[in-house]
Amino acid sequence: MASSFPAKSKRTKIADTTLPGKTPAAALPGIDRQALGICVGLIIAVCIFYSPVVHNGFVFDDDLYILKNSQVQEGLSWSTIGWAFTTFDEANWHPLTWLSHALDCQLFGVNPAGPHIENVLLHAANAVLLFLLLQSATGFRWRSLMVAALFALHPINVESVAWVAERKNLLSMLLFLLALWAYVRYTRKRSTSLYSMVLMFYTLALMAKPQVITFPFLLLLLDYWPLRRLDARGNLDSRRGSGDPGKLPVATLIREKVPLLLLSAASAVITLIAQQAGGAVRSLSEYGFFLRVETAAVAYARYLGKAFWPTKLVAMYPHPTRFYSGWQVAGAFLLLLLITFLALGARGRRYLVVGWFWFLGSLVPMIGLVQVGEQALADRYAYISFIGLFVIVVWVIAAMTARHLSARWLAVPAVACLATLGILTYRQVGYWHDTESFWVRTIALTRDNSVAEGNLAAMLHAQGRDAEALAHLRVLLAIRPDNGLGNIILGDEELKRGNWAAAIERYQTAALSPSKPDVRAKAYSQMGGVYLSRGEPQKAKAAYEASLQEQPRQHGPLATLGLMAAREGDFPRAAREFSRALALKPNDVGYLLLAHVLEKEGRTNEADLATQQARRISKDLSQAQAQADALLAAK
Repeated sequence: MASSFPAKSKRTKIADTTLPGKTPAAALPGIDRQALGICVGLIIAVCIFYSPVVHNGFVFDDDLYILKNSQVQEGLSWSTIGWAFTTFDEANWHPLTWLSHALDCQLFGVNPAGPHIENVLLHAANAVLLFLLLQSATGFRWRSLMVAALFALHPINVESVAWVAERKNLLSMLLFLLALWAYVRYTRKRSTSLYSMVLMFYTLALMAKPQVITFPFLLLLLDYWPLRRLDARGNLDSRRGSGDPGKLPVATLIREKVPLLLLSAASAVITLIAQQAGGAVRSLSEYGFFLRVETAAVAYARYLGKAFWPTKLVAMYPHPTRFYSGWQVAGAFLLLLLITFLALGARGRRYLVVGWFWFLGSLVPMIGLVQVGEQALADRYAYISFIGLFVIVVWVIAAMTARHLSARWLAVPAVACLATLGILTYRQVGYWHDTESFWVRTIALTRDNSVAEGNLAAMLHAQGRDAEALAHLRVLLAIRPDNGLGNIILGDEELKRGNWAAAIERYQTAALSPSKPDVRAKAYSQMGGVYLSRGEPQKAKAAYEASLQEQPRQHGPLATLGLMAAREGDFPRAAREFSRALALKPNDVGYLLLAHVLEKEGRTNEADLATQQARRISKDLSQAQAQADALLAAK
């Protein structure tokens, strides 16, 4: 580890002195009255333009993260903490995010207003931290403010704020910025304690969401600018020093990042395991390698378009299943190569290189070469990456106008730009108001969107609006005939008509589809219910067990297997299944069923305890007992 902590050097000038303009501020400016006012202004602006969020409900995956997650709804407990650090639910390992949602449930119950307000405050905190970090690192106050304000008000970030399930994006960003702040301090006063702070904040950021996995590489960019820990030529020859003790060979800077790189590698392995366990990783047979490369290039170009023209923003941009036209791919590659060439060729303007490669590099884990989910790109992926673009825009404009316009003249178009972005953000927040309008707008602004069609159909089906649901299902299955959710809903419709064989066929198609585990689990569970109704208990048992293999924490299948075991006289298994079901969803009927099988096993004391628990939580014990007796007597 000794090589990770180079010898101390004198503090170096950190501002980009090649830029015309005012003399940079001190290397470590305090939060004076003006800076404090700026921070308060950023917070107020975020709260104003995101204010409609308090009227929004839960949408998209919020039900899986909160409404249908009994462990999260339990609040902060030792059980929840243990679960958060060991679960791969929702194809991710992000224990801090789960604990954050559990805290919300403890504070606000399942009222969506609380989590929404918390998201807005986290976003405001991130904007403030970004301003303070850039000001400290570059020495430029007003440029740093403009970058932070663009970050705060750009509508591309609404998805990260208005979507409760995307709390992980906000948390990881907060910790990522704190890690950057600790790193800037470390570069000026190198010590083990400051480096330990970098490691700690980075570890916590990974535990919120692994999107920050490129952190060590981004630090190398900051070493180039604005920290200027490399000489003007980048000091690519590690054997040749620059003679300036404040500048270090590139090999030394890389060695300094080794502990962070090891954390990144560990996070990558854990994330891949979690995503594969959750069925989120798409196979090459579904999306081929060359299609992924094309999609990545086009996605980069589309992100650039959304940065400068942020309209038609939706939550799901569907991944194509066919190759793009040649002009689209060629145009995207040429655009990326041209900007890269211009950035590398701009002598003395290091911010161009850093901003551009920050944008390119921070998107690499999410650009789709390893395809996770069904999106071609996503607004939430821009949360960190667009900072690089904002830096380029602000610094380029400042450099171009410094000799011709005063800061006061620049303030007018800057405020107009921010006000426009704020209004677009205000409108975009309304898009996340409720599930139905959310998916209707998504379908209107995209093409061949199987995810949107399927989710809207599922919502309409759950509300009993089957005629409307079937219309969307036909569109969905025309796009993706193997879609799991669509086949489950059609299976339910066949079941209503008494077409059991057709229903089972639909459920089987869904169970074998490349869907999320919860969808496949539901397909097996529905199939088990049909077999049970037809008097085929062995097939029903196999279907329920398959459902639990896909998603172990399901109250319904566990309770049903317990009932089946009790009816067959297998009381030890019945007790196990009832106990597992009650751990997920305690209820009086369940405790009475458990008491019955424990009594049959001769475990009288435990049976009495179960009965007492039923009596404690029941509103009508006699009615609950009647229900339990009826379930046990049914065949």
